[in-house]
Amino acid sequence: MTICAVVLAAGEGRRLRPLTELLPKALCPVGNVALLDRALARLAGLGLTGPSDVAVNAAYLADQVVAHVGDRAHLSVEPDGPLGTSGGVGRLLPWIDGRGALVGNADAYLADPGREPGKDIAALLDGWTGETVRMLTRPVPEGAAGGFSGQRFAGFSLLPWRYLRDLTDRPSDLVRTVWRPAEAAGDLELVTYDGDYIDTGTPADYLRANLHAAAGLIDPSAVVDGVARRSVVGAGAQVHGSVTGCVIWPGATVTAHESLSDAIRAGSGLTVTA
Repeated sequence: MTICAVVLAAGEGRRLRPLTELLPKALCPVGNVALLDRALARLAGLGLTGPSDVAVNAAYLADQVVAHVGDRAHLSVEPDGPLGTSGGVGRLLPWIDGRGALVGNADAYLADPGREPGKDIAALLDGWTGETVRMLTRPVPEGAAGGFSGQRFAGFSLLPWRYLRDLTDRPSDLVRTVWRPAEAAGDLELVTYDGDYIDTGTPADYLRANLHAAAGLIDPSAVVDGVARRSVVGAGAQVHGSVTGCVIWPGATVTAHESLSDAIRAGSGLTVTA
């Protein structure tokens, strides 16, 4: 079965505002690497690269996403705003053209210490007949509701053409148009992810993903003449004060009189606490 990949990067990231007033969520750095680049690297680990095999959609701050992706993937711009996970995929049907599609959320942080990116989700593809819908999952946290048979979605799903072909570009979500119908039909297969998964949609989870990925990472071009403990400091950033358990975005500044803890700093003065 021929497979292509779609990375969903159109969302507004409202829960991450005001950070996402500067960057679309897909380009927010985790461990000094844009979330979108992490997704593309994971697909490359499966042998999926280039505009014939990988598509990225964009809507919110689309110009930034388009410029960042360049010629690394096929681009689908939604000019009137995000179409949702289903509408975004539906708009790509002429490009998908009968193939199965591995669809991933750009804002999904995945890390398996035992497997390289790509190999960590290869179980989604192993032995696939092209008939069922497969979903990467983690157990639903104790006390939480929802999910699928005690599991929750973990960033990637594999969709067969027979479920894709009837999608449209009207705003909708895959949970309504594909996942729940496949579950009802007995066509949904759950594949447990063995590593860590974090949905980076909130400041707290975004910070947690950064510290999980690279606590203590300081870009060589950063200037740190203050104190940086368990933090991630981006390219060209300047830390003259004290930061603990923080993410300092590329080019951001922490002045000598500042002491930040459990926060994200962007620019010269935007601070988002977790």
